[in-house]
Amino acid sequence: MADPLLIFDALLGVALIALAIAVLVVRDRFAMIVLFIIFGLMTALAWVRLSAPDVALAEAAIGTGLAGALMLKTLHHIRAAPAAPVPVSVGVVFANMGFCAMVFVGLAIAFMATSLEAPGLAPQVAQNIDASGVAHPVTAVLLNFRAYDTLMEVVVLLAAIIAVWMIERGIEQAPARHLGEIYRGFARLALPAIVVIGTYLLWVGAYAPGGAFQGGAALAAVGLLLLLSGLYRPQPAHRPIARLGFVLGIAVFASVALLVASGGRLPFEYPPAHAKTLILLIEGVVTISIAVTLAALFHGREPEAIPVSETRA
Repeated sequence: MADPLLIFDALLGVALIALAIAVLVVRDRFAMIVLFIIFGLMTALAWVRLSAPDVALAEAAIGTGLAGALMLKTLHHIRAAPAAPVPVSVGVVFANMGFCAMVFVGLAIAFMATSLEAPGLAPQVAQNIDASGVAHPVTAVLLNFRAYDTLMEVVVLLAAIIAVWMIERGIEQAPARHLGEIYRGFARLALPAIVVIGTYLLWVGAYAPGGAFQGGAALAAVGLLLLLSGLYRPQPAHRPIARLGFVLGIAVFASVALLVASGGRLPFEYPPAHAKTLILLIEGVVTISIAVTLAALFHGREPEAIPVSETRA
């Protein structure tokens, strides 16, 4: 008798391929975004089946939820102020196709050259988990064993919001839609629960799937609800606070590395007695930076004075 889970995994794989093709070939933009969101949810389910709940949480929260929200807002602005199509030369198309083919071939070669029986670094992580300061191996890898990479991920978010603010200074924004009192009532009920969920995801990351990126994405949903419901409108006076939130995670992250290095250790070589405290400190401030940055990416531009006509739209 066939294993039901094996049949489920096969159907899930076929569905992922079909959804990926549909996202690429569908002509309607809204349908493409909906299919992309469904594809992201199915991808998160695939990560669960691969026993990677941390990646599944990140995919569902950031790769699907927030990315889908950003696409829907972009579509709103495109429909409100459609731009003239920019012609693309055949040479550019073939250059992009060649680049994508090179990336695909490189990844395929790397995958085929990797031994399926290689133990990887899991034994070393398990051997040093007690000295890492946390009990969950994923958090230990992200905040201790390869903290440099995690720091650069936060830097990428900072670079993204800087680029968005610079680009959108010269772009006319479409007026935000008024979603009504029912949506505001829903936001008031949902916001406390989302704050609790985000805080829990941050705290639980020390010994179970969760952490700064998952908690930050959940808290960013608070910002999205506030913006969509009109309960909060960014003002020019809020710019310094937003900028502080953007850089807070990087500043504390780098400061901890320098502090540890000043004690005769390598950067991020936390003293075992203080490792958990330092990791929780980093995760806490990085969660704030991630939440603020993702919400600001959704808003799209620096806070500025809003005309009275837009507030009544």
